[in-house]
Amino acid sequence: MTWSSVLDVAGAVCLLLGSFLCLAGAVGLIRFPDTLSRLHAATKPQTLGLILILAGLALTLRTWAAVTTLVLLAATQFFTSPVSAHLVGRAAYRNRCVDPDTLDVDELSDALDRSGWDPTR
Repeated sequence: MTWSSVLDVAGAVCLLLGSFLCLAGAVGLIRFPDTLSRLHAATKPQTLGLILILAGLALTLRTWAAVTTLVLLAATQFFTSPVSAHLVGRAAYRNRCVDPDTLDVDELSDALDRSGWDPTR
């Protein structure tokens, strides 16, 4: 087995695992009941799935131009997805779209109480 074949097989495995994780995230978006659970499904498996897909493409393509572009895409996804999910989660909490009974720990309510935030505004 040549080195090129090993990289092709590793790339195919990464592509399959990444596709499975993206599918699991999509199923989670449909099946989970509330905003925070859906945000978890939209960020955790989707980010890792996309990074695995990009790694599989990099292992398969093996050109510097492709690898550089794929690394930039992975870095962009890695930094923007958690930040946007955090902001959407805070907005949902502030607009009372989150059921407080589903939270194990509610640190945001204490911080909002200390800041003088009024939920009726």
